[in-house]
Amino acid sequence: MEGKTQAAEGNRMTHSEAVLFGALMKSGRGYYGFLVFLVAVIAWGVYAYSLQLRYGLVVTGMREPVLWGLYISNFVFFIGISHAGTLISAILRVTNAEWRRPITRMAEAITVMAISVGALFPIIDLGRPDRIPNIFIFGRIQSPILWDFASIFTYLAGSLIYLYLPLIPDIAEVRDKLPEASSWKKLLYSKLSLGWIGSKSQKTALQKGIGAMAIIIIPVAVSVHTVVSWIFAMTLRVGWHSTMLGPYFVTGAIFSGIASIIIAMAIFRRVYHLEEFIKPVHFKNLGLMLLVLDIAILYFTIGEYLTVLYGGRTSELAWMGTLFAGRYWPYFWFMIVGSFIVPALLIGFPQTRTIKGIVAAAVLVDVGMWIERFLIVVPSLTVPQIPGAQGMEGLYNPTWVEWSITAAAFAGFILLFAIFSKLFPLASLWEMSEARETT
Repeated sequence: MEGKTQAAEGNRMTHSEAVLFGALMKSGRGYYGFLVFLVAVIAWGVYAYSLQLRYGLVVTGMREPVLWGLYISNFVFFIGISHAGTLISAILRVTNAEWRRPITRMAEAITVMAISVGALFPIIDLGRPDRIPNIFIFGRIQSPILWDFASIFTYLAGSLIYLYLPLIPDIAEVRDKLPEASSWKKLLYSKLSLGWIGSKSQKTALQKGIGAMAIIIIPVAVSVHTVVSWIFAMTLRVGWHSTMLGPYFVTGAIFSGIASIIIAMAIFRRVYHLEEFIKPVHFKNLGLMLLVLDIAILYFTIGEYLTVLYGGRTSELAWMGTLFAGRYWPYFWFMIVGSFIVPALLIGFPQTRTIKGIVAAAVLVDVGMWIERFLIVVPSLTVPQIPGAQGMEGLYNPTWVEWSITAAAFAGFILLFAIFSKLFPLASLWEMSEARETT
């Protein structure tokens, strides 16, 4: 029958389908109240940005020489956690890790949401956003800024395709098995399913497309955060000009991306009662991956700071002083102890390698990685480049405008995810069904 999947038997649902489809249809007062709260936070951020557009960057705390602040820190952080789907999902798919099937969609959705929000921050950071076309009209191929814009939009386009392709069979299932859906949802599912009926030729084409995108998206994802790091590393400034910054950024991106997946899994598992899909083994496996990345990021961090201290250059020691014992020491030591060492201990010991322990470690990691991005951006700019100049500690203090826009960005990220969870199944039904058929 045209418009029906061959696998569908009327409108009968399996228990797994009923659980996931129930999450799509049931939206109580709590859900809508939460959406209203998120929209209010976003509206406040929009108001703050309107003031910035009207009066310029004078309403922020950014001044010479600290010309980057919260906005660029947020940009690097969101682009980092976007690696959750493209690297984690793609690598697990390429290596045929069967346990990844229930969680890949959440990871892929995180990628698209994070890029969509993160890509706005370079625009927000500009005092004159109307001059953005000049980047492309007058841009020079030697500029890492031009590379960055090109790589991010390529990454976003590829991630959208990589999210959409595995969604098609499940969209068709929703189209066929949720006749009580509202008219606009029926139209949406009908258009997005692209006439999927589950034929052999369609399945073959879909598998080839997903396999190709999984291979393509991995180098694209690595190149994106490498290019983001080059914006810093290609600058002759203390704390930035380092060949280590590329792999350091990529490792940190995967690290925070895994932590974000774990947090999203825990939230949706509890809210939508997805215990049947998201099991302790998923937390354990991702927790062990988080531990490996934790050790790697500690290695890079120790290697970077030990090299700087051993060299003993005046400007570099001044930079280290602001981190170790200066104005930024509470943030620095929280990052090292609270976000690197404590999570490693929580996951490293079997007694605390529980769902609660792994989720707690993931929260600490994400908080610490945001701080780490801030510490990369701001302290380096406070160190004078001219010999004999006075230190600039305490120069940058973010204003309520910056904090409001930052809060709006996080609210926007959560809002996109909340809406996505009410439109599409959070776990890939057809992939899990395929796994059962092959076992």
